[in-house]
Order: sequence, then structure tokens, then C-alpha cells
Amino acid sequence: MRVTFLGHAGLFVETCGGSVLCDPWFTPAYFGSWFPFPRNDRLPLDSFTSPDYLYVSHLHRDHFDREFLARVDRRARVLLPEFRVPFLERALRELGFEHFVRTQHAKAVELDDLEITVFAMTAPSDGPLGDSAIVIADDSARVLNQNDARPGDPAEIEALGPFDAHFLQFSGASWFPIAYDFTAAEQSRLASEKRANGMDRAERYVAMMGAACVFPSAGPPCFLDDELWMLNDFDGEADNIFPDQTVFLARLHQAGVDARLVVPGTVVHVDSGTSTVEQPASHDALIEPFRDKRAYLEQYRADWKPWLVAERDSWSHGGHDVVAELKSWFEPLLADAPLTRSGIDGHVLLHLGDIGVVIDFVHGEVREWNGEELVYRLDVDRALVEACIERRLDDWVNSLLLSCRFRAHRRGPFNEYVHTFFKSLTPERMAYVEAHYRERLRRGETFERDGWRLQRRCPHRQADLSRFGTIVDGLLHCAVHDWEWDLVTGRCLTSDGHEVTCEWIGGEAGPAGPPGAAR
Repeated sequence: MRVTFLGHAGLFVETCGGSVLCDPWFTPAYFGSWFPFPRNDRLPLDSFTSPDYLYVSHLHRDHFDREFLARVDRRARVLLPEFRVPFLERALRELGFEHFVRTQHAKAVELDDLEITVFAMTAPSDGPLGDSAIVIADDSARVLNQNDARPGDPAEIEALGPFDAHFLQFSGASWFPIAYDFTAAEQSRLASEKRANGMDRAERYVAMMGAACVFPSAGPPCFLDDELWMLNDFDGEADNIFPDQTVFLARLHQAGVDARLVVPGTVVHVDSGTSTVEQPASHDALIEPFRDKRAYLEQYRADWKPWLVAERDSWSHGGHDVVAELKSWFEPLLADAPLTRSGIDGHVLLHLGDIGVVIDFVHGEVREWNGEELVYRLDVDRALVEACIERRLDDWVNSLLLSCRFRAHRRGPFNEYVHTFFKSLTPERMAYVEAHYRERLRRGETFERDGWRLQRRCPHRQADLSRFGTIVDGLLHCAVHDWEWDLVTGRCLTSDGHEVTCEWIGGEAGPAGPPGAAR
């Protein structure tokens, strides 16, 4: 098997049963914020536009490159993950692709001399309402392309091993904590944790899968716009969330893992547990992007400066009644999103410089801000929000927020409902999210704290008690609305008819008497 690395998560895999093009990304993404690193704009792109099969893991724009995919031969058969929403298929059909291989989660598909298995992650928090990984196998090799998927049950994938090669993400790919207004000390602490946690998680996946050879990929991006220049990890700082391949490779080598550097144009020949790497340049040229990253990126930036100027000019030029247009767009969604609204239960502000637009999740309204207390605040260029309106972007998380072109403030810990709302800006998307939350309630999720097993969702407004609940002297307190329950009886002390399900599992006679008694 021959694997050509295209940059970021892009692979061109040539097997005994045909070629597979995976996640090609060449066009800067997220309002011109993200660029591939190292640069891949000098590859001979026409060499990769006629695959037998096309695999796009998910709709993030650093994986779904609409401009490049428009050049790909429409005769390619698309390996489609088993997502619960049709958005990936719909986007590919809009580009003219018509031939789809509909995979089932974790089930192998035989395609002549090629075997593929796609693992689909389908929770609202998985990518843009769906993410996936793929195993590609023929008689010579078995390759796991995890890209940036985070499988909740990695044993499913591990069972398909042993793997000859494993490609996976290890670096940051979000706006937290860099876009938040934390103090400098808190910002550094959180960023250090995120950097370490990301590589720890990747190293655990590496250990679980046990591949013969590992290839760090799927990031980091680099940032060439002056506004975002400081996000690049120029000096290997411990509190930068975008470590490059050399940092993670050093960790893997220290752990005794056979891991190799790949750059755009690297070819990996994989055969029965052995990987032979053919690099596109001399050793000095190969490490140039990492050894003197600042100089490398300065040249990269100079080459793309005209494009960046044109990108900024493509944003909105005004003329929008932002409050009225967001009101007509968002209020029908809010009316159909009771669980999302209850999970936020407050005001989210879009502060656009000259005006503030508040989304009231309590009353389901959008209006001009009048100083109401907030749970989230986003300070963002009005032109970007107007661009979202003009383009009718149905997922602002994976467009506006991933651009990192905003400043954020939040009250309290992370709230998944805020982010899920902003990635669900059509009736179809919101219906899927609400159905997911209803199913989660039906399953009766629980959590454990201080010797108790408790229902996770508050009986009042479905707040996450694992986040907002505290136990003091046998009383459960929900910090969202200051409701309380007596854990001896499960009775609500704030309002009748809102009992909580609880069980003492502390191992000895608890506050309610015999251990294991359910209330």
C-alpha cells in the first residue's frame, strides 16, 4: 500500500483494490484564518483528482474543501459514513458526486480487493453533527486513518487490528481558551492543560491501537493573518495549544513508539507491518518549517497576502438590520428548541461594536441588548456576522467560532448547549439536536457524587446536575435556579411535583438509612 501525505489530514491511498482520496484540504478555511502547515500549495494537485474512492470524514472546512473537491472526478465513489443527518451527502451531491457507498458503523465493506470500515460518531458534540474514522485494508496492509475523530468506544476500532500504520490528530483545533477574556495567568494555565491533554489523549489512542508505525497528522493549522499571527507556536511554548508534529514525535519516541514525520508530498510504503518513508526533500528542507517557523511563516504569509486582502474584502459591506434579520431567523428555531433553551436558560450576547444583539433563551426572543445579565458574550466584527447572514451559514461554530476572530466571555463553566445551538441553525438541524436530548433524557443518564447516584438532568429545567449540582448536609442544590431536594426522600423543597431520582451507594448506612436504598 502506498500512502501520499497531502497535508493536514489529507491522504491519497493507493491499494490493490483502487485509490482512496481522504480529506484533501488546500484552501484556507474559516474566513481565512486557518492555513495548512506545512504549506501544501506547491503539490501537483492534478495527481490526486482522479481517485477511485473519495472519503470525507466530516464537514469541517479543513476536511471538506469545497474548492478542491470541485476539481475531483465525479466518477469517484464516495465512502459515506453512517451519520444520522444527511448534510455531508447533500453537500457532496451539490458538487456533482452521485456514486455513494453507504457504510454502516464499524462494519467492513468489501470492494473487490479493498476492504474499508468506517466508524461514525453521531452526537451533536461530534464535529459538525458528525465525525468519523476509517480503516483501509488490502492484502498488503491495514491502515487506520483516525484524522481528528475521538471515538468513545476505541475498542471497536482496536478489534480490527493489528494496524500497520495509524494517522491521527494530536494538536489543538479550537478557540478555547485563546478567544476568552481570562486573566493572563488563567489563560496560560488553561492553555497548558489543553496542550498537554490533547497530546495525552492522542498518546492513549496510540497505545490502544498499537499500530506498527504512527504518523502524527490532522494539524496544527497555522495563522497568517496579522490579527491571528500570535496564535502560532513559534517557540514550543508550554502554553500554546498548537504544538507541531516534532513536539508530539518527541513524546512518542520517548515512549518507545515507532513514529515518523510526514510533510506534504511524503510517500509511505506500507507492507506487512513495515513502513518505508520516502521524503520529498532533503533533511534540511524537511525540517525547515519546524526549525525556523517564524521565517517560514513570514514567507508563507507574504505569498498569500493578496489572497488574505481579497478574503477580508469578501466579508459583508453592511446594509443589514442585524437585529431584525437574526430575530426572523433564530426565533422560530428557539420555539422548537425547549431542551436547548433550558440547557442555556439565560442571555447570550453578540456584541458587534455599534450594537448588541441578545438571544434570550428563557423567553425565546431576539432583541437589541439593554444591559441584561449574560451567560455568554461574543465580541465579533459586525462584518463577519453579516457575512454569516448573507451566506445563511447553518453552523456558526464550525465557521465563525473556529475562525478565532472574536473575543468571548462566559459565566461559569463550558455550556455545551450554547455551542450546539450555534451549530444547529436550521429547523432540520435543531430537530436532530432536540431529538438527541430527548433520547438522552429517556435513557435516564446518571452520575455519582459524594456517595450518591443521581439523575443527571434537573427535574426543573433539565440543567446538567453533574455540572451545576452540589450536595451539602444531605441536600442537593441546583445552582441554575437555586432549587433544592432532600436526598433522603427525593422530595423537592422548592416546588411540589419535581422529585429527583437518587440512590445512596456509599457502602455504609447513609443519610437515608440502609445502603443501596433508592428514592
